[in-house]
Amino acid sequence: MKNDNVTTGKPRALARYAGLLGAAALLGAGYMVVRRKTEQVEREHPPAGQFISVDGVRLHYLSEGEGPVVVLLHGNGVIGEDYRNSGLLALLAGDHRVIVFDRPGFGYSERPRSTVWTPAAQAQLLASALRQLGVERAVVLAHSWATLVALAMARQAPELVAGLVLASGYYYPSVRMDVLTSTPAIPVIGDLMRYTLSPLLGRLMWPLTVKRAFAPAPVPESFRRMPPWMALRPGQLRAEAAETAMMIPSAAVLRAHYPELAMPLAIVAGEADGIADPWRNSVRLNREVADSELTLVPNGGHMIQHLAPELLARAVRGVEGTIRHKQEQVPAAWTADGAALRQSGAEPRH
Repeated sequence: MKNDNVTTGKPRALARYAGLLGAAALLGAGYMVVRRKTEQVEREHPPAGQFISVDGVRLHYLSEGEGPVVVLLHGNGVIGEDYRNSGLLALLAGDHRVIVFDRPGFGYSERPRSTVWTPAAQAQLLASALRQLGVERAVVLAHSWATLVALAMARQAPELVAGLVLASGYYYPSVRMDVLTSTPAIPVIGDLMRYTLSPLLGRLMWPLTVKRAFAPAPVPESFRRMPPWMALRPGQLRAEAAETAMMIPSAAVLRAHYPELAMPLAIVAGEADGIADPWRNSVRLNREVADSELTLVPNGGHMIQHLAPELLARAVRGVEGTIRHKQEQVPAAWTADGAALRQSGAEPRH
């Protein structure tokens, strides 16, 4: 009986060893492919803008044009260059100074692991970056996940944020199945996966993921200018997964403060958005914020910056018009921030 156990035990042990070796070989092969693809995409698509160091964090940003400042914040899964690809940057840069950040961990911006990059933490970092760049007042346009960052910035630095344009945002906590895809953010296991299998699986799923983001509209050529591997690099996968995991608690923290918003707010969403339900989010936010205007794009999906860039540019100018109108209503001796400037002939800041 003892000999039989020894005899049957050896094949089982060999099978286990063979399985482990096979798994190791698979992970090793995956690592080599991911490394090669990451190096290739970064070589073919190097940083297109400039860098600034803020509180020890190196941020990559684009800056074009002159005039009143507009800040563009991209959503999860893309990079700042997405606004150039969509055409929105060009539409605004003719008469504005447009600043487009790669948010922490995206594009070519760093995302130190010593910080939990909540919307509040990102808002503080980006507000400091704007001050370093000499910005005193700006209209902030944000898409998708970044709308939470813009709202946090408006709460933390209302003297800096003159107005908001929020596109395709998620503002109220709700059950979301995509939270289950946040594995690459888990320490150790996530690190192993994002350098090996997660990018490969992401590449296989890329066509369906992109199609869902634009549905019911077709995917436009403007979006195809961003190579998928820019979004599938291991570092960016960690940022994307972490933000997916933080989405519900982040909205839960901010929701109580929406009625406190005092600056003009334009809310834009696709009527058929399957990523952030416009009725549960954009319509509800419009009801809660007194000085807000809502535009729903018929048959529009989530990626509204590609589907309707002209509409977003008009929303920016509409917010600027509201700001000017409010300034004209301020008593002669005071500006909106309480500084006694107009009697001396000085102009309010923009």
